[in-house]
Amino acid sequence: MAYQNINATLSEKDIQEIKAALQTIQQKLPFLITLSSQERRKLFKMGDKSLAFVNNSLTAAQSNRDILPASFDVEEFVRDYQLANSLTELLLGLRQLTEKVDDTLLAVGSEAMSSSLTVYDYVKTAAKKTPGLKTLAEQLGDRFKAIKNKSTKANFES
Repeated sequence: MAYQNINATLSEKDIQEIKAALQTIQQKLPFLITLSSQERRKLFKMGDKSLAFVNNSLTAAQSNRDILPASFDVEEFVRDYQLANSLTELLLGLRQLTEKVDDTLLAVGSEAMSSSLTVYDYVKTAAKKTPGLKTLAEQLGDRFKAIKNKSTKANFES
């Protein structure tokens, strides 16, 4: 679907229900962890190409338990594999939802910025003749001072 002007609202009730649904998801996944960057680098990665390898290894382990040491827990291997498959499926749906929310936020934020720039232009113009608008125009213009200062600073450093 092509992008069109977004005309939508979220009621406080909708927001609360969405937050509750997110909380339910987190409650259903109490085993989720957070890894540091260093921990992430050290772990084996099971991507799409590795899925067949892991699946074949699992089949081999189930069919040939006698060649594995007694300490090797085949059932734990099965649980890990099944959980990885389930989480992969969930992650796909969550990523699609996140992408849609992110794209919508970008678009609606752009719409709001565009409207804000229009208002700012009108306020700047009106402030020249309408008493009391100069302070508002300066306040709105503060948003652009940092940008001007950065570009001026960059020019001096070049």
